[in-house]
Amino acid sequence: MTTANTADIVITGAGIGGLSTALALHARGIDAIVLEAAGEIHPLGVGINIQPAAIAELVGLGLGDELAATGIPTREHRYLDHTGTTLWAEPRGVAAGHRFPQYSIHRGELQMMLLAAVRDRLGPGAVRTGTRLHTFEHTRDGVRAHTHDRATGGTTVFEGAALVGADGLHSAVRSQLHPDQAPLSPGGVHMWRGLTELDDFLDGRTMIVAGDEQATRLVAYPISARHRERGKALVNWVCLVTAPGAEVSGDPDWDRPGRLEDVLPHYLHWDFDWLDVPDMLARSGRILHYPMVDRDPLADWGNGRVTLLGDAAHLMYPIGANGASQAILDAACLAAELAHHGDAATALRRYETARRPATTAITHANRNMDRTERAMAPRTDQDKSTALAALTSAYRSTVERHYSADGDVNSLLESGK
Repeated sequence: MTTANTADIVITGAGIGGLSTALALHARGIDAIVLEAAGEIHPLGVGINIQPAAIAELVGLGLGDELAATGIPTREHRYLDHTGTTLWAEPRGVAAGHRFPQYSIHRGELQMMLLAAVRDRLGPGAVRTGTRLHTFEHTRDGVRAHTHDRATGGTTVFEGAALVGADGLHSAVRSQLHPDQAPLSPGGVHMWRGLTELDDFLDGRTMIVAGDEQATRLVAYPISARHRERGKALVNWVCLVTAPGAEVSGDPDWDRPGRLEDVLPHYLHWDFDWLDVPDMLARSGRILHYPMVDRDPLADWGNGRVTLLGDAAHLMYPIGANGASQAILDAACLAAELAHHGDAATALRRYETARRPATTAITHANRNMDRTERAMAPRTDQDKSTALAALTSAYRSTVERHYSADGDVNSLLESGK
């Protein structure tokens, strides 16, 4: 039963993972409070992809119509060279035989969709903004979270049967659980991201990954159903430029402004007959710049009645389009275990046993995909095509080995709820 500062489960972080967890718990009759450090939640970020297994969970939570009204059901994943020649293509989502689509969607719009659902179903006070976790402690029958109130400068205590750290890259929960945690691991790649409205982009449902002989890459795909209804394509683009020996200085900021003059020179020689790549980059209203980083997987996530979820548990390269999807699958699994086991500590152990091997394998698979894509850059197009077919097949096998193509075995759809 939720009171002012007490709930069955306390969650830190109102990102995609934390909000999905609150909704999954509520669907199984478990109340939650979500603590968010930011004073206000704004639709930040650019485009992301949500894979069919995670879409199954969101549809099971009653968000299918909203997803369809917002995102693009991606049909094909196409690899190109820097002249636009197709090297390899594979179907995605429903076109690949899955029951549910892969959606390309604006991260901020998805977060706002989840936030609205949490406030509607759990109540307007279910998400406490301006509330930063300072420390936590186990009590005789639960967990006590001590927080700093941004507005008043005071301290507020929240209590629950368990604490879930879904507070992202700079997780305060992870820092207390693992004070000697592994540092961020730099991938040696600079990333620039932006959004550009175009008149068209292939069939409007295709994602491209293009590369040149220097291992400079471009990922681009439409993300907006509303733009498509107007005959336009809102294209999310990501530029990846190799920077050997690049280190991570300070704390990466996912919303740090980037400069066109830094990224554009790497793409001036790119020429597709159907897409002016330099023009697409130049017409973006805002450019973000950040390094590609991950962390070595942990041997265990939590302790007792405290655990981690999403990026706080398994930060991975944004290669393979799986980060947000894995957070949603974490949420579904965690809610199922808590619903099936009266003891929270037992439920959290079972959750970690189920999810940690899968996310560890995908973290390593993402590293391998990045390394392999860069290594094949100098090869001939024919060699690249053969290598890409093998690489994408191996990656699919890694991801789908742990979960069926249509969602986690604990899906609300599968349970009939």
